[in-house]
Amino acid sequence: MRQIVLLKDIPDLTEIKLDSQTRAPIIEGVKRRISEVDKRALEAAIRLKEKVGGEVVALSLGDDKTKTALLEALAMGADAVYIVNEPELKGLDTNATSKVLEAAVKHAGDYDLIIAGEMTLDSLSSQIGPRLAQLLDIPQITYVKELNVADGKVRAVRDLEDVDEVVEAALPAVVSVVREINEPRIPNLMSIMRAKRKPQTVWGAGDIGLDASEVKSQSYVQITSVSAPKVERKQIRIEGESVEEAASKLVEALMQEGVI
Repeated sequence: MRQIVLLKDIPDLTEIKLDSQTRAPIIEGVKRRISEVDKRALEAAIRLKEKVGGEVVALSLGDDKTKTALLEALAMGADAVYIVNEPELKGLDTNATSKVLEAAVKHAGDYDLIIAGEMTLDSLSSQIGPRLAQLLDIPQITYVKELNVADGKVRAVRDLEDVDEVVEAALPAVVSVVREINEPRIPNLMSIMRAKRKPQTVWGAGDIGLDASEVKSQSYVQITSVSAPKVERKQIRIEGESVEEAASKLVEALMQEGVI
């Protein structure tokens, strides 16, 4: 079985700081890492590979720094990495991104299962998996928290918040997973060293049969700015001669603010 896992490298959210004047995030120099839910998609694919055999390859749309970030995918157990690196294709919306991934998937060869995270933690769109399945005209299963493959079918448990749903789909198919599906493994030193010897293939738009300007013209959503809301601290200090008195004053203050 050949699995393709869609991965996106994003700035490490724990290292991002805000510009004190503009409230815009400062991402210059921030380390890049695989989006956390995507990493769980990779872990799910590796566990399936350990059960039924086959190959796991990672696919990403990125830049020169993506190769470094995706070394972690190879260390975790991916067999190879494919990266579409085209300067003209930066800042695409989900519509155009899904078209690039469609072309890359077809160029990567035969596959049985495509696995993605429910969403990436920088955009939270949850659209790439479903859009790609539509373009490839294959079944899709979303919000998956349990996953198995047997007899040419994928069987999954979907997390629909107030109920679980068990569904099956014929392969090939696209599956998008939720955070609860697993806890990603931490590669050991030997796996990290072996990762550097595994293949990383970089494609431009022309390599996968795309015209970059045409794809970019199908990117309809433009992000004009990103900034954090300004939060004014009231700096109210609660004091009391005892814990009980302080707690009572705290409750009273919260009630006055309408919090409780």
